[in-house]
Amino acid sequence: MTGLRGAAAVVGVGLTPHHRRSTGGPALRLCLEAIVAAAEDAGIHPGDIDGFVSYGAERSEGQKMMPALGTKELRFAGLAWSHGGGIPGALNVAASAIATGQAEVVVVYRSLSEYDGRRLQLDVAQDDTAAQFLVNGLDAPVQLCALGTMRLLEGEGVPASTLRAMAQASYHHAQRNPAAVGNGTVLSDAEYARSRWISEPYRLFDCSRENDGAAAVVLVSAERARDYPDAAYLLSAPLGAAAGWGPLEGNQNPLWSAGFGAVAARLWAESGYRPEDVDVAQIYENTTGMGVSALIDHGFCSLEDAAELITFDNLIAPHGRLPINTAGGNLAEGFIHGMGLVVETVRQLRGTSVNQVPDARLSLMTGGPGDAVVSSALLGTRDTL
Repeated sequence: MTGLRGAAAVVGVGLTPHHRRSTGGPALRLCLEAIVAAAEDAGIHPGDIDGFVSYGAERSEGQKMMPALGTKELRFAGLAWSHGGGIPGALNVAASAIATGQAEVVVVYRSLSEYDGRRLQLDVAQDDTAAQFLVNGLDAPVQLCALGTMRLLEGEGVPASTLRAMAQASYHHAQRNPAAVGNGTVLSDAEYARSRWISEPYRLFDCSRENDGAAAVVLVSAERARDYPDAAYLLSAPLGAAAGWGPLEGNQNPLWSAGFGAVAARLWAESGYRPEDVDVAQIYENTTGMGVSALIDHGFCSLEDAAELITFDNLIAPHGRLPINTAGGNLAEGFIHGMGLVVETVRQLRGTSVNQVPDARLSLMTGGPGDAVVSSALLGTRDTL
């Protein structure tokens, strides 16, 4: 993305409530609500959106929404191949369309609802679990994630306290977010330890929520973004998979990793920044252990010193060494296939988060960990260009 560094910026965000699953109504309606909200936030008429980009198994295609949005002309549409690993990559696709003149106003979005879909199994997992796993009784994503995290804990010696710290930081931040599903749940050490096993080493609070909802962000060119003092500029958003990674049915190397090694190296090279420069991060955590692996993959710490960085005090706003998931994240705010993390990434740069990190200038968002293809994005304020 070197040639695209700073070429596009997010100028509008929209997020529906996180409905309890099966209660949110049709996904298409939720999607329209989020996109209209993002357009209003940007001061743009929804009909002026001429590009639609999503990821995973999104079924609210742009053409379906044209009549309701009053779309003047659909000039670009794209989907980042992946599951949740492609979220930041979708931002990259949108920036590419803008920089090459294929579209002027592009919305990146995701909608989910069990009201009219097979939410987790089809919309999120895409029903493509390998036969090797299925014949051995491994079907749920949490079971597959547990394999890698057991290797992280038992093989590499990273302590389980890092999982608890990530969960507690998310629930701590949710207490200041009235829209968070986990608001009102104070996660003490004892409460965490009492929670039931889901798939060892994961307990209930290590796992993401299940919600109906939608989220959207609107991107425009850097030139047009000059009219927005709080624009969040896309500095880098690589997507990919290195050799030794991909759909290898549990034979990825190294197994403890979340798969970000090569993508993270490109992220830092293209953006010109390093892990120590990041002010705040939204780490996609379908499970806590995969979030821990993502932090290691991105170079915030190593296997050897992970326990020193990944503590509750270090992960919370406003003054932790690396505040993460400051709206509650997938664990405690709610889960719309990770798209809510993009909205919070932008809020931090605007200074409008409910758990604001003072003077945040660089905000990181990582996509779904452990996916066959993953992506990460670094966004910054105008002075970081």
